[in-house]
Amino acid sequence: MKISLRLEESKTSDVSIMVDALRASTTICVALDSFNKVIPVTNYEDAKIIASEENAILAGERNGAKIDGFDVGNSPVNIKDFTGETLVLTTTNGTRILNSMKSKYVLIGSFINAKYVAKKALELATDEIEVVMAGVKGKFAIDDFLGAGLILSYMPYNDLTEFAKTSVISVKDKNVMNNAVLESYSSQRLHSLGSGADVKFCLKHNSSKNVPIYNDSYLTKL
Repeated sequence: MKISLRLEESKTSDVSIMVDALRASTTICVALDSFNKVIPVTNYEDAKIIASEENAILAGERNGAKIDGFDVGNSPVNIKDFTGETLVLTTTNGTRILNSMKSKYVLIGSFINAKYVAKKALELATDEIEVVMAGVKGKFAIDDFLGAGLILSYMPYNDLTEFAKTSVISVKDKNVMNNAVLESYSSQRLHSLGSGADVKFCLKHNSSKNVPIYNDSYLTKL
């Protein structure tokens, strides 16, 4: 088994795990407690059209801030106040990356479901698992790196590529890991927007057993 870690781009045809730790991955996991499916959309104008057609709740952000006119932002804390058949979600990074992934199995990973998504990926994979960090507009984000590291820490260490191993080593001390996330650029931006509670929520390790899977342009839980 080959288990690798990449930024933005997925190359495997087997199993991939998209990680946008702050916050899309977490929001999707939480949303699937209250919605039967989540439709990730890249363009927010398209999201409005799809939400109208589906009679869905409309969620989204750009640069961390809730989009004007949407029901809710990309907030795992606030999304718990909504329920329905379908949630339409558009985000700056996570949904954009997700819609570009072509693996046989595309899963969603975060701090809150790390152990469970790792287990499911190992069950599904034939020969390769790729963990894909969403990053921030093409740039490395330490919160995604550490979220990926926590997921990878539940996989066979000897199967990891060198880069994947560095992420696992980086999460050995959970307090150091959490502090690094809290001090990250993404965290500081969210705090400045009044969304600090979301950051704290995103760091609740293994608090959700939901493993979202992407099929036919929408997400459901396995």
